[in-house]
Amino acid sequence: MPNRYDRLMQRIRCGERILIDGATGTEIERRGVPKLENAWNGGGALSHPDVLREVHEDYIRHGAEIVISNTFATHFHALQDAGVEDAFEDYNRRGVELAIEARERLGKSGVLVGGGVSNWSWIGNHPSLEDLKPATERQAAIMAAAGADLLMLEMMIDIDRMLVSLEAAQASGLPVWVGLSCAPDDAGEMCLLNGEKLADALAVLADRDVDLVNIMHTEVDYIDACLEIVRAAWPGPVGVYAHTGGFVDGKWIYADMISPEDYSAAARGWLEQGVQVVGSCCGTGPRHIRMLAQVVEEKKRRLEQGNGVPGPLRPVTD
Repeated sequence: MPNRYDRLMQRIRCGERILIDGATGTEIERRGVPKLENAWNGGGALSHPDVLREVHEDYIRHGAEIVISNTFATHFHALQDAGVEDAFEDYNRRGVELAIEARERLGKSGVLVGGGVSNWSWIGNHPSLEDLKPATERQAAIMAAAGADLLMLEMMIDIDRMLVSLEAAQASGLPVWVGLSCAPDDAGEMCLLNGEKLADALAVLADRDVDLVNIMHTEVDYIDACLEIVRAAWPGPVGVYAHTGGFVDGKWIYADMISPEDYSAAARGWLEQGVQVVGSCCGTGPRHIRMLAQVVEEKKRRLEQGNGVPGPLRPVTD
């Protein structure tokens, strides 16, 4: 019998639109969970597990079919910067387990849990490539053992670290999706946040056994330009989960946030362009996902009725 992931990919190949969750790190911060010094909101799985589980449950109740563990900030080197590296396994294991518990408590056995993996540093203390690989392999193995259905690389901002992280994550045996964070350079061309061209990053991923690429933790206003590049450079399915607000002095700033209504309107346009997986990132919350669910359901009805819903950005093949 196909597993959850295989069933999901079959639906994607058939043209369905899939809803991811919204932010976890900024949402637990909004709900009062204190930060880890130099590791942002990665501490919630151990300090406030009930709050974190509740966030996952809220997203599942609103229709999310993929929830991402709150492990963006629990890479070994981030926890080392926070002085809590001895709890590395506990943070990553419980991060995945709490998402699974949320799924089980709601009886939603088809929901996938994605283990979120990043290599971001809040103090600019990025590990060498040689140190990054074994640390990511260990993190991925912990998540796989805890029951994650897939791994989601998040906020990949340079090609070398992206490739090392990808190889290390794939060593777990789980499928891996790659999330790229982008902004325009001085000439207006969409690039990874370190300045390397988005098209170049997509080109090197094309033959590396990646089922799906996400444009994530990227400003809403930049998504359409990113998708134009994706259309020309990426042969597989695409997801989008954008952010709103900003990070200043160690805190997420909730000023000038995009409303759930406006975010959903933008997402409707992304889906019309062929994006097949959609959610939201930092600064968003359950209200955004509730409205996104309505947009995804609308696309599902049109697909079932054969009303010309566009397929993926480019044909998907096995």
